[in-house]
Amino acid sequence: MNTHAMLVHQTRYHYDRPVHLGPQTIRLHPLPGCTSMISYSMDIAPAQHNCTWDHDAFGNRIARITFAERVTHFDITVRLATDQTPTNPFHFTIAPSARLWPAGAETFKDHAPAPYRQPACPPDTPTPLLDALVARWRATGPRPALEILVELTRAIATRIAYRIRLEAGVWSPEETLRNGAGSCRDSAWLLIAVLRRLGLAARFVSGYLFQPRPDAPGQYGAELHAWAQAYLPGAGWIGLDTTSGLLAAQGHVPLAVAATPQQAAPVSGLLDQCVATFEAVMETFPLPAGSQVLPLQRQARISL
Repeated sequence: MNTHAMLVHQTRYHYDRPVHLGPQTIRLHPLPGCTSMISYSMDIAPAQHNCTWDHDAFGNRIARITFAERVTHFDITVRLATDQTPTNPFHFTIAPSARLWPAGAETFKDHAPAPYRQPACPPDTPTPLLDALVARWRATGPRPALEILVELTRAIATRIAYRIRLEAGVWSPEETLRNGAGSCRDSAWLLIAVLRRLGLAARFVSGYLFQPRPDAPGQYGAELHAWAQAYLPGAGWIGLDTTSGLLAAQGHVPLAVAATPQQAAPVSGLLDQCVATFEAVMETFPLPAGSQVLPLQRQARISL
C-alpha cells in the first residue's frame, strides 16, 4: 500500500475594502523533528509582502508576514508531503521513577516547563463538574502512569460526543462537561485540565490529521485537528486524541504546541475594521512510489 500523501491546504481571507493588516503569525509548519514530513512549501499572496521564519517561546516553527501596502485579500497555500507508514504509538520507555502515578507526579513536574503545569481554569471559577471528575480519577491511584493516560483519554472520548463547531474559541472544561459534547479542541482542553489537576504536565496541540479514505483504498483525507500531549519523563510528550480515544500516531502531524489553545492558533494577527470572509480548502493526493518530491530546502518558496 502506498503510504505517501501530498496535502494542499489553502486558506483565503477576503476583505470588503482595502485594509491595513498588522503582522500575521502563521503556525502551519510541522514541528521541528516531525519524522513524517517529506517536503514542505508555503506560498503567500499578495506577492508584495515580507516573511520572516522564527521559533516562538514553545519551539514552534512560525512565519511572520507583514504587508507594507493595503490589501484586499490574504491567501496562504501550504503543500505538505508526508509518509503515513504505520508506527507504534507505544514505542517509548518511561523513566523508572515516573512509571507509577501519583508517586511519580513530582518527577513529572520537575521535567516539564511551568506553563504546562498551570491550571487550565481561571482561579476562583466554580468548576463542580470538573472537580467531581478529577476526584473520581484521583481515587483510582496508585496505578501505572501510562495506564491512567490511556484510560482517561478513552473515557473522555466516550463521555464527550464529538461536535463540529465552526464558531471561534474553545469551551471551558466545565462547559464541555455540562454539554456532554464538544469539538476536538474542546475535549482536548478538558483532558489537559484534568491531567494538570492530577499532577501531570500537559499541553495543547494543533495539527493535521491524515486518515485513510474507506471509499478510496490507498488514498488519504486530511483535516485540521486538535489533541493533547502529556509529559512522561523518559518517554517525552505523548499524544492523546480525545476524539478517537487513542494515542496519536503517524496520522497526527503536529503544527503547534502551547500551554493554551489560543497560543496555538494556525493564523493570528490584527487588521482594520472591515467585513471579512474566510475560506479553507484541503485536498490530498497520493504520491506514487518512486515519485520525485523536491528536497525540502529546494521546494520551499520561503526560505527555511
